[in-house]
Amino acid sequence: MEKTEWYLEYDIQHNRPGLLGDISSLLGMLSINIITINGVENARRGLLLLASKDEQIMRLRSILDTMDTINVTKLRKPKLRDRLAVRHGRYIHSDVDDKKTFRFVRSELGLLVDFMAELYKKDGHKLIGIRGMPRVGKTESIVAASVCANKRWLFVSSTLLKQTIRNQLIEDEYNDDNLYIIDGVVSTRRASEKHWELVREIMRLPATKVVEHPDIFVQQTEYKLDDFDYIIELRTEESEEIRYDPLEKPAFGNGDGFSMFDF
Repeated sequence: MEKTEWYLEYDIQHNRPGLLGDISSLLGMLSINIITINGVENARRGLLLLASKDEQIMRLRSILDTMDTINVTKLRKPKLRDRLAVRHGRYIHSDVDDKKTFRFVRSELGLLVDFMAELYKKDGHKLIGIRGMPRVGKTESIVAASVCANKRWLFVSSTLLKQTIRNQLIEDEYNDDNLYIIDGVVSTRRASEKHWELVREIMRLPATKVVEHPDIFVQQTEYKLDDFDYIIELRTEESEEIRYDPLEKPAFGNGDGFSMFDF
Protein backbone atom coordinates (compact mmCIF):
# COMPACT_ATOMS: atom_id res chain seq x y z
CA MET A 1 0.00 0.00 0.00
CA GLU A 2 1.33 3.41 -0.97
CA LYS A 3 2.08 5.67 1.95
CA THR A 4 1.29 9.38 2.17
CA GLU A 5 3.37 12.15 3.70
CA TRP A 6 1.91 14.43 6.39
CA TYR A 7 3.24 17.42 8.28
CA LEU A 8 2.69 17.71 12.02
CA GLU A 9 3.60 20.86 13.92
CA TYR A 10 2.86 21.67 17.53
CA ASP A 11 3.56 24.31 20.16
CA ILE A 12 5.13 23.02 23.36
CA GLN A 13 2.99 24.19 26.27
CA HIS A 14 4.95 22.36 28.98
CA ASN A 15 8.36 21.06 27.99
CA ARG A 16 8.66 18.19 30.41
CA PRO A 17 11.29 15.43 30.07
CA GLY A 18 10.17 12.59 27.83
CA LEU A 19 7.59 14.60 25.88
CA LEU A 20 9.12 13.85 22.49
CA GLY A 21 9.54 10.22 23.46
CA ASP A 22 5.84 9.96 24.32
CA ILE A 23 4.82 11.42 20.96
CA SER A 24 7.26 9.15 19.12
CA SER A 25 5.84 6.13 20.95
CA LEU A 26 2.31 7.20 20.04
CA LEU A 27 3.28 7.46 16.38
CA GLY A 28 4.86 4.01 16.58
CA MET A 29 1.72 2.46 18.09
CA LEU A 30 -0.33 3.97 15.24
CA SER A 31 2.19 2.59 12.69
CA ILE A 32 3.08 6.11 11.51
CA ASN A 33 6.70 6.58 10.48
CA ILE A 34 8.76 9.70 11.24
CA ILE A 35 10.76 10.90 8.21
CA THR A 36 12.25 14.10 9.67
CA ILE A 37 11.92 15.97 12.93
CA ASN A 38 13.27 19.39 13.93
CA GLY A 39 12.58 22.36 16.14
CA VAL A 40 10.79 25.14 14.27
CA GLU A 41 11.30 28.68 15.58
CA ASN A 42 9.98 29.49 19.07
CA ALA A 43 9.03 26.43 21.17
CA ARG A 44 7.63 24.61 18.14
CA ARG A 45 8.46 21.23 16.74
CA GLY A 46 7.80 20.02 13.21
CA LEU A 47 7.66 16.44 11.94
CA LEU A 48 7.35 14.96 8.46
CA LEU A 49 5.35 11.75 8.79
CA LEU A 50 4.50 8.80 6.58
CA ALA A 51 1.14 7.02 6.98
CA SER A 52 -0.55 4.31 4.92
CA LYS A 53 -4.13 5.34 5.84
CA ASP A 54 -5.83 8.66 6.52
CA GLU A 55 -7.58 6.99 9.48
CA GLN A 56 -4.20 6.80 11.24
CA ILE A 57 -3.85 10.58 11.04
CA MET A 58 -7.42 11.12 12.24
CA ARG A 59 -6.76 8.92 15.28
CA LEU A 60 -3.47 10.73 15.90
CA ARG A 61 -5.23 14.10 15.84
CA SER A 62 -7.92 13.00 18.28
CA ILE A 63 -5.30 11.74 20.76
CA LEU A 64 -3.02 14.78 20.46
CA ASP A 65 -5.98 17.08 21.11
CA THR A 66 -6.35 15.53 24.57
CA MET A 67 -2.75 16.35 25.56
CA ASP A 68 -2.33 19.51 27.65
CA THR A 69 1.47 19.61 27.14
CA ILE A 70 1.22 20.49 23.43
CA ASN A 71 -1.04 22.43 21.08
CA VAL A 72 -1.28 21.12 17.51
CA THR A 73 -0.90 24.01 15.06
CA LYS A 74 -0.67 22.06 11.78
CA LEU A 75 -1.54 18.56 10.65
CA ARG A 76 -1.80 18.48 6.87
CA LYS A 77 -0.27 17.29 3.64
CA PRO A 78 3.15 19.03 3.58
CA LYS A 79 3.59 22.23 1.61
CA LEU A 80 6.92 23.53 0.35
CA ARG A 81 7.21 25.91 3.31
CA ASP A 82 6.59 23.00 5.72
CA ARG A 83 9.38 20.92 4.20
CA LEU A 84 11.82 23.82 4.36
CA ALA A 85 10.79 24.64 7.94
CA VAL A 86 11.68 21.11 9.06
CA ARG A 87 14.89 21.15 7.04
CA HIS A 88 16.14 24.52 8.30
CA GLY A 89 14.34 24.95 11.61
CA ARG A 90 12.59 28.18 10.61
CA TYR A 91 9.69 29.34 8.51
CA ILE A 92 9.85 31.40 5.34
CA HIS A 93 7.97 34.62 6.00
CA SER A 94 5.65 36.14 3.41
CA ASP A 95 4.38 39.70 3.21
CA VAL A 96 1.17 40.31 5.19
CA ASP A 97 -0.49 42.15 2.30
CA ASP A 98 1.07 40.27 -0.62
CA LYS A 99 1.29 36.52 -0.13
CA LYS A 100 3.49 35.99 -3.19
CA THR A 101 6.27 38.17 -1.69
CA PHE A 102 8.77 36.32 0.52
CA ARG A 103 11.34 38.01 2.75
CA PHE A 104 14.83 36.84 3.68
CA VAL A 105 17.88 38.33 5.39
CA ARG A 106 21.49 37.62 4.46
CA SER A 107 21.98 35.20 7.36
CA GLU A 108 19.29 33.02 5.75
CA LEU A 109 21.04 32.56 2.39
CA GLY A 110 21.01 28.79 2.81
CA LEU A 111 17.24 28.81 3.29
CA LEU A 112 16.81 31.22 0.37
CA VAL A 113 18.88 29.05 -1.99
CA ASP A 114 16.91 25.97 -0.95
CA PHE A 115 13.60 27.81 -1.47
CA MET A 116 14.53 29.07 -4.94
CA ALA A 117 15.86 25.66 -5.96
CA GLU A 118 12.50 24.11 -5.11
CA LEU A 119 10.74 26.80 -7.17
CA TYR A 120 13.04 26.06 -10.13
CA LYS A 121 12.22 22.34 -9.93
CA LYS A 122 8.50 22.95 -10.36
CA ASP A 123 7.21 22.35 -13.86
CA GLY A 124 5.84 25.12 -16.04
CA HIS A 125 6.42 28.78 -16.77
CA LYS A 126 7.51 30.85 -13.74
CA LEU A 127 8.56 34.47 -13.46
CA ILE A 128 10.45 35.32 -10.28
CA GLY A 129 11.56 38.78 -9.17
CA ILE A 130 14.23 39.45 -6.56
CA ARG A 131 14.71 42.78 -4.78
CA GLY A 132 17.70 43.85 -2.73
CA MET A 133 20.39 46.44 -2.21
CA PRO A 134 23.89 46.14 -3.78
CA ARG A 135 26.18 43.30 -2.72
CA VAL A 136 23.57 41.54 -0.60
CA GLY A 137 23.92 38.26 -2.54
CA LYS A 138 21.06 38.29 -5.07
CA THR A 139 22.86 36.99 -8.16
CA GLU A 140 24.99 34.54 -6.20
CA SER A 141 21.85 33.06 -4.60
CA ILE A 142 20.14 32.73 -8.00
CA VAL A 143 23.13 30.85 -9.43
CA ALA A 144 23.60 28.65 -6.33
CA ALA A 145 19.92 27.66 -6.46
CA SER A 146 20.35 26.79 -10.14
CA VAL A 147 23.16 24.41 -9.23
CA CYS A 148 21.03 22.81 -6.48
CA ALA A 149 18.14 22.37 -8.93
CA ASN A 150 20.47 20.99 -11.62
CA LYS A 151 19.46 23.78 -14.01
CA ARG A 152 21.62 25.47 -16.62
CA TRP A 153 21.59 29.23 -16.05
CA LEU A 154 22.05 31.91 -18.70
CA PHE A 155 22.74 35.59 -18.06
CA VAL A 156 20.66 37.69 -20.43
CA SER A 157 21.83 40.83 -18.61
CA SER A 158 24.04 40.98 -15.52
CA THR A 159 26.98 42.62 -13.76
CA LEU A 160 28.16 39.64 -11.71
CA LEU A 161 31.64 39.40 -13.25
CA LYS A 162 31.44 41.96 -16.02
CA GLN A 163 28.67 43.81 -17.77
CA THR A 164 26.61 41.35 -19.79
CA ILE A 165 23.98 42.45 -22.30
CA ARG A 166 22.99 39.66 -24.67
CA ASN A 167 21.41 40.46 -28.04
CA GLN A 168 20.97 36.88 -29.18
CA LEU A 169 21.17 33.27 -28.04
CA ILE A 170 22.72 30.35 -29.85
CA GLU A 171 20.57 27.37 -30.76
CA ASP A 172 21.26 25.14 -27.75
CA GLU A 173 20.52 28.00 -25.35
CA TYR A 174 16.84 27.82 -26.27
CA ASN A 175 15.65 25.22 -23.82
CA ASP A 176 12.54 25.19 -21.63
CA ASP A 177 14.62 23.60 -18.88
CA ASN A 178 17.12 26.49 -18.77
CA LEU A 179 16.99 29.31 -16.25
CA TYR A 180 17.22 32.83 -17.71
CA ILE A 181 18.57 35.65 -15.50
CA ILE A 182 17.76 39.29 -16.31
CA ASP A 183 19.05 42.34 -14.44
CA GLY A 184 16.24 44.88 -14.60
CA VAL A 185 18.60 47.83 -14.11
CA VAL A 186 21.03 46.82 -16.85
CA SER A 187 18.32 45.97 -19.35
CA THR A 188 16.27 49.14 -18.88
CA ARG A 189 19.19 51.60 -18.65
CA ARG A 190 21.84 50.27 -21.01
CA ALA A 191 20.36 47.86 -23.55
CA SER A 192 19.61 48.24 -27.25
CA GLU A 193 16.38 47.40 -29.05
CA LYS A 194 17.95 44.11 -30.17
CA HIS A 195 18.44 43.18 -26.55
CA TRP A 196 14.78 43.96 -25.84
CA GLU A 197 13.69 41.81 -28.74
CA LEU A 198 15.61 38.96 -27.12
CA VAL A 199 14.13 39.71 -23.69
CA ARG A 200 10.59 39.62 -25.08
CA GLU A 201 11.36 36.37 -26.88
CA ILE A 202 12.68 34.82 -23.65
CA MET A 203 9.69 36.07 -21.67
CA ARG A 204 7.44 34.10 -24.03
CA LEU A 205 9.34 30.86 -23.46
CA PRO A 206 7.70 28.30 -21.11
CA ALA A 207 10.80 28.40 -18.91
CA THR A 208 11.77 29.93 -15.58
CA LYS A 209 12.98 33.53 -15.64
CA VAL A 210 14.48 35.43 -12.70
CA VAL A 211 14.50 39.23 -12.86
CA GLU A 212 16.69 41.21 -10.49
CA HIS A 213 15.22 44.62 -9.57
CA PRO A 214 11.72 43.85 -10.92
CA ASP A 215 10.43 47.31 -9.90
CA ILE A 216 12.89 48.98 -12.30
CA PHE A 217 12.19 46.34 -14.95
CA VAL A 218 8.44 47.10 -15.06
CA GLN A 219 8.86 50.90 -15.06
CA GLN A 220 9.90 51.09 -18.70
CA THR A 221 8.40 47.89 -20.11
CA GLU A 222 5.00 46.46 -20.89
CA TYR A 223 5.33 44.00 -18.02
CA LYS A 224 3.67 44.48 -14.61
CA LEU A 225 4.46 43.25 -11.12
CA ASP A 226 1.24 41.24 -11.32
CA ASP A 227 2.92 39.16 -14.03
CA PHE A 228 5.40 37.79 -11.47
CA ASP A 229 4.59 34.50 -9.76
CA TYR A 230 6.95 35.16 -6.85
CA ILE A 231 8.75 38.23 -5.49
CA ILE A 232 11.73 37.64 -3.20
CA GLU A 233 13.20 40.36 -1.01
CA LEU A 234 16.74 39.96 0.35
CA ARG A 235 18.09 42.30 3.02
CA THR A 236 21.29 42.53 5.00
CA GLU A 237 19.12 42.80 8.11
CA GLU A 238 15.36 42.91 8.68
CA SER A 239 15.23 46.69 9.22
CA GLU A 240 17.04 47.51 5.95
CA GLU A 241 15.00 49.52 3.47
CA ILE A 242 15.30 48.54 -0.19
CA ARG A 243 15.74 51.84 -2.02
CA TYR A 244 16.44 52.75 -5.62
CA ASP A 245 17.43 56.39 -5.13
CA PRO A 246 21.15 55.52 -5.67
CA LEU A 247 20.10 55.09 -9.30
CA GLU A 248 19.35 58.81 -9.44
CA LYS A 249 22.83 59.86 -8.28
CA PRO A 250 26.08 59.74 -10.27
CA ALA A 251 28.39 56.95 -9.15
CA PHE A 252 32.12 56.64 -9.78
CA GLY A 253 31.92 59.70 -12.00
CA ASN A 254 30.20 57.93 -14.89
CA GLY A 255 27.22 60.32 -14.82
CA ASP A 256 24.78 57.52 -15.71
CA GLY A 257 23.02 57.60 -12.34
CA PHE A 258 24.35 54.28 -11.04
CA SER A 259 27.39 52.08 -10.91
CA MET A 260 27.19 48.91 -12.96
CA PHE A 261 29.24 47.18 -10.26
CA ASP A 262 26.85 48.26 -7.50
CA PHE A 263 23.90 46.58 -9.12
